[in-house]
Amino acid sequence: MSFFRRNKQGLLQFANYGLIGILCAGLDLLVLNALLIFFPTTDPFLLALFNTIAYTAAVSNSYYWNAKYTFKVKKSRKQLIPYIGQAAVSLLISNLVFLAGLWALGRLSWFPGWIDTNIAKGLSMYASFQASFFFNKYLVFRTAAQKPTETGAAPGTQGWKKSKRNEDDQ
Repeated sequence: MSFFRRNKQGLLQFANYGLIGILCAGLDLLVLNALLIFFPTTDPFLLALFNTIAYTAAVSNSYYWNAKYTFKVKKSRKQLIPYIGQAAVSLLISNLVFLAGLWALGRLSWFPGWIDTNIAKGLSMYASFQASFFFNKYLVFRTAAQKPTETGAAPGTQGWKKSKRNEDDQ
């Protein structure tokens, strides 16, 4: 069986997550650049604050759309706390990469400041996107089939019930 057939659902989820991510990335960039147009700054604290505001707008939309279309789960309060937790960790990743990117690009002086800011933002969005997908898939929106057994074993390891197919292979 090919890799794509075995992993069809996960690949489709990743594609949906990516499409929603692109839309939310547009919102993220729109909010950041609007803040920079109305309140121009090079202060790292204010840039991190603007990044946090833009990220929060995007991640709020991402929660709604990914719960509804990507992971197809009913939103619940039980999901909200892990979602906020993953969003906080992803925000930390986003701000660290954003500020590191600004610092590195500022040292190179290849581009005007607004281009440096958007390149750093793009790098931070990519890093937080990768982290968010796995946090959401395996912690926030996981299905009953993905949850560990009483022994705490992960899927594919001992402690999980063997499927009919696995029993036939042995």
